[in-house]
Amino acid sequence: MYDHLVHRWLRIPYRLHVDVVQDPPHPRATLLMVHGIGNNGHAWDNVIHGLPHNIRIITVDLLGFGRSPHPSHIRYNTHEQARSILQTYFSLGIPDQLMIVGHSLGSLVAVEIARRYPLLVKSLVLVSPPFYRPEDPATRQLIRKPDAILRDLYTVVQKHPEDFVRVACIAMKYKLVNNVFSVTSDNVATYMATLQAAIVNQTAMNDIEHLTLPITLVRGQLDPLVVPANLTYLARTMPNVTLRQTLASHELVGAMIPSVVQAVVQQLPPGQ
Repeated sequence: MYDHLVHRWLRIPYRLHVDVVQDPPHPRATLLMVHGIGNNGHAWDNVIHGLPHNIRIITVDLLGFGRSPHPSHIRYNTHEQARSILQTYFSLGIPDQLMIVGHSLGSLVAVEIARRYPLLVKSLVLVSPPFYRPEDPATRQLIRKPDAILRDLYTVVQKHPEDFVRVACIAMKYKLVNNVFSVTSDNVATYMATLQAAIVNQTAMNDIEHLTLPITLVRGQLDPLVVPANLTYLARTMPNVTLRQTLASHELVGAMIPSVVQAVVQQLPPGQ
């Protein structure tokens, strides 16, 4: 009853689970690390191990994942995620501007936060960002762009959640995904709702073009879920955007980890 009144009718954002992983007395910067779909804040553990000790690091479990609430009545879009992150961050009483580091879905959420709350965000590091352009119905049947092909793939996945759970189990067994990635019959509905609301129906490719803060994009050259041309376009046309590429896939594993560490370190202000 309380949840129904406060969050559904009064529209008060949910408080998310956060971990303040590092909290030095005089932090050089404050990092907020936002994980991808099907993960939780511990997806960043191997990246954090490579970062300097004089920065404050906060990890968050997105709404519907990890130890954060899993409400059934909301649309799991980037707007809802951004509102909950803002509510949660302010509850910590930390006055600093943020460097937001987002992976996959977390990249889309990071763009939404920077767009809506520009005074809060100092810079972005976006890892494996699935930026897709809005589909043009006039050319849909003539030219099958990678963006549209991936959207079609996600539509097929949503129609067969049981098959997706089986494939996800194989990926987890053979360590093709992060070791905290988890999709089961218990949470696949939330996964699919997030996939549709935040990734398929995204506006991030348009939104990021209005941002002027420093942005680093990190792309794995073997990533099947990212459209390389979109990232290249952003880096070529926006002076505040830098593109880093590494021989890796989509997940925060292997060669992607040191590449993300380097991207974050280069965005940090000079050491004290």
